[in-house]
Amino acid sequence: MQPYHLPDQTGHFGQFGGSFVAETLVHALDALRDAYDRYRDDPEFQREFAYELEHYVGRPSPVYHAQRWSEQLGGAQIWLKREDLNHTGAHKVNNCIGQILLARRMGKPRIIAETGAGQHGVAAATVAARYGLECVVYMGSEDVRRQASNVYRMKLLGATVRSVDSGSCTLKDALNEAMRDWVTNVEDTFYIIGTVAGPHPYPLMVRDFQSVIGQECIEQMPRDAGRQPDYVLASVGGGSNAMGIFYPYIDYEQVRLIGIEAAGEGLDSGRHAASLNRGVVGVLHGNRTYLLQDENGQITETHSISAGLDYPGVGPEHAWLKESGRAQYVGITDREALAAFHDCCRIEGIMPALESAHALAYATKLAPTLPRDQIILVNLSGRGDKDMHTVAELSGISL
Repeated sequence: MQPYHLPDQTGHFGQFGGSFVAETLVHALDALRDAYDRYRDDPEFQREFAYELEHYVGRPSPVYHAQRWSEQLGGAQIWLKREDLNHTGAHKVNNCIGQILLARRMGKPRIIAETGAGQHGVAAATVAARYGLECVVYMGSEDVRRQASNVYRMKLLGATVRSVDSGSCTLKDALNEAMRDWVTNVEDTFYIIGTVAGPHPYPLMVRDFQSVIGQECIEQMPRDAGRQPDYVLASVGGGSNAMGIFYPYIDYEQVRLIGIEAAGEGLDSGRHAASLNRGVVGVLHGNRTYLLQDENGQITETHSISAGLDYPGVGPEHAWLKESGRAQYVGITDREALAAFHDCCRIEGIMPALESAHALAYATKLAPTLPRDQIILVNLSGRGDKDMHTVAELSGISL
């Protein structure tokens, strides 16, 4: 059993979470919650979910000892949970499979999604194609520019990609537009939210679907590494890959949980996306959590080299884990993440997503401070093919 039974019936993790939405969405959220309550422990639903994870996604993903890198750093042993090896190249597909199985049971023929780095959009388009459903993906125009290859992948999969030009033209604005679509088309549309944020039951539901990551690690680490890790690290934007690996470890009190936010140009620069390190409590996208906002309560623009971390809020369960002290949250800059990206490529022959590179960068700072018999497990949440143009541009290379 977990050390706490959260969220409660109203979707709260302490003061965080809940459901703050327009009246037009209350019925849709009630129906979604009822459907999830019905199917969450249904043997046939769980059987189909497990089958798709194995035969379509390719799970379980392995854990891998980054031995050369660990030796060069001269401290703790770094292990990687290889979510980059999943079908579509990231952890996002775990949640999309679960949600689309719900959508089919609810009789919803149309799927919408929001995306930043494009991996959730690709995963949503992929599962929609798998089941023959219409799919519309909202994406900020800045992210469309940064993630052109993923935009094309979504279109190849049959999805309609709608570029959003409002606000900072990034993930926050894409989510705003997706919410507006859902309000307008609530009767026939299922909204697959890609992270552990949004109104209840999304933070609960996405966490549950992603927790397969940590569940596998709990079985794999004793077999492959000899024991459970001392530290579990994961990057945090909205926070789905982190909650996916953190949640099954919450009951393992000896395992320290560390989330890594995008510090951008520095936590004190004003150009970052570190809501847990520099935010205040407020309400955004249907839930109460830590947000980056000004003294008037207006959401401030964020910055990160990583499109998937470029979000001014965070999932409410992460806010609770921070407040309760069960997890620690730190920042990694663009420069540090880019260095870790290159090191992982050249030392281990693995090209990580820039989101994952933030967690890797902190691992390279932490490992040398620890004894060699300590173990750091990093959730390598996705592969970096999608980031080639960004990395090349920052490196002064023309592709």
